[in-house]
Parts: sequence; structure tokens; C-alpha cells
Amino acid sequence: MSLTMTIVMLIGGWLAVAAAMLWGVLRITRRHHHHPAQSAPVVKPDEAAARHAAAH
Repeated sequence: MSLTMTIVMLIGGWLAVAAAMLWGVLRITRRHHHHPAQSAPVVKPDEAAARHAAAH
């Protein structure tokens, strides 16, 4: 096997491993990403005091 072919095979193998790792990471992040059903309601400052845990 020539030196050029060896280098091409090494680079090709490296790219294949890098692509597989990237695919795995993207698959994991997509699976664990939580999409909010709705955006959080905007709370006014006076309502925030009423919702405080010590306000009971």
C-alpha cells in the first residue's frame, strides 16, 4: 500500500469516527431536550409578592 493511500485511509477513518460521534451527540441532545408546551406567563411585580412562598 502506498504512502498516499495510507494517509487517505487514515483521514477517511478519522472523518468516519468524527461523523459517528457527532451523530451520537446530536441524537442524545435531541432526545433530552425538553420543549416547553407554553411560554412562561409574565408575572407583574405586585403579583410576584403574592406568589412568594412566605406570603401564606
